[in-house]
Amino acid sequence: MDNAASGAHRKDMPRTPAITVPSLSGKIAVVTGASDGVGLGLATRLAGAGAEVVMPVRNQRKGEAAIAKIRQQHPEAVVSLRELDLSSLESVAALGATLRGEDRPIHILVNNAGVMTPPERQVTADGFELQFGSNHLGHFALTGHLLPLLRAGRARVTSQLSIAANQGAINWDDLNWERSYSGGRAYSQSKIAFGLFGLELQRRSQAGGWGITSNLAHPGIAPTSLLAARPEVGRARDTVGVRVIRALSARGLLVGTLESAPLPALLAATAPDGGGRFYGPRGVGHLGGAPAEQALYSRLRSEDDARRIWQISEDRTRTAFPVAAA
Repeated sequence: MDNAASGAHRKDMPRTPAITVPSLSGKIAVVTGASDGVGLGLATRLAGAGAEVVMPVRNQRKGEAAIAKIRQQHPEAVVSLRELDLSSLESVAALGATLRGEDRPIHILVNNAGVMTPPERQVTADGFELQFGSNHLGHFALTGHLLPLLRAGRARVTSQLSIAANQGAINWDDLNWERSYSGGRAYSQSKIAFGLFGLELQRRSQAGGWGITSNLAHPGIAPTSLLAARPEVGRARDTVGVRVIRALSARGLLVGTLESAPLPALLAATAPDGGGRFYGPRGVGHLGGAPAEQALYSRLRSEDDARRIWQISEDRTRTAFPVAAA
């Protein structure tokens, strides 16, 4: 059982809901964005449950610091780093080749990393709007490159969304936001597209007999680094929003904590339930609280939209999934 569950009532984590994670001994879990925040919390819990955790990161120094933090809690944890920059399809393909070369089944994949609301429009190495290219297309391509290993491990794939996927829409006529850029709307688009992908992955796995279970999750609102000062996305100082979130979280008001935010994805990745499910906090407005299954956002319900974004994503990333004939 996950040793971290027994520490849910420690004094330094008074508001962290206790959930039980089954033994993951012998399992390999890949978690993107695990060098800090929600991803680090996920990697820590999975390692504590006995999984071997692979952490693809862009910043090796931050990755090494994250591993040290995990081993402070779980000295016997088996964790390792790989290189990954989701804003570069070349980097994504290289990681896929590396892991396929290691030829070990992957049992859990949590597509968690993300970038949020750069104040000015930026593009990836391949010319895509940064949020659409990193949050969605990068993960889409990564899942495609890892598909043989995911099938071999009958993996559970979790796509990490945001409450922003319940706002806005996909800008079908200008997916790269070249004519008019809004950081918030582009972020919502990236998370809607990513959610549609996660649900379509479940449908295609069922139709094609891939053996993969695909779920969605969102962390609610928590004081992560997404809205903090991030010079690499053009944000020189913390936003007002993240300062408010920190204050509310510290007082136990409305929003979640860094300890509670990983739990919906942890549940999505390890619960015995079937696929095509959506997990998030069950508190007021789904902003914080214990994790639970919740209804799909309206923007994620169109199978036509899911097929459309899947085809666009295959074309733009040059990633071919098997044909999933019924």
